[in-house]
Amino acid sequence: MPLLLAPLVPFALRLGVVAATGFAIKRLIAARVHRGRTDQRGEDALNDLGEGLAIHRPADLAEGRGVEGRQTNTSLRFRRIIRWGKAGIEIDAALLGRIRIRKF
Repeated sequence: MPLLLAPLVPFALRLGVVAATGFAIKRLIAARVHRGRTDQRGEDALNDLGEGLAIHRPADLAEGRGVEGRQTNTSLRFRRIIRWGKAGIEIDAALLGRIRIRKF
């Protein structure tokens, strides 16, 4: 008995269009995204952070010190070890942030 392939053609065409669209989107995103790099100074700064959230304004950049603008720095570190049985994972998330507002 011959196998009828005609009913499968619309499905195959749709699947091919979806696959080609996904491939094109992936290539477009890969072409526009910067690969980045690892800066050891930044890694060391993140490793030196204390656990918890810290927000401060440097005194030399405070308002009223003759500087046109101000700056706020933030840091956050979350470090936990989660164990189940003999296995486990360590979660270490660290963030640094800076917001600088200046008048022109």
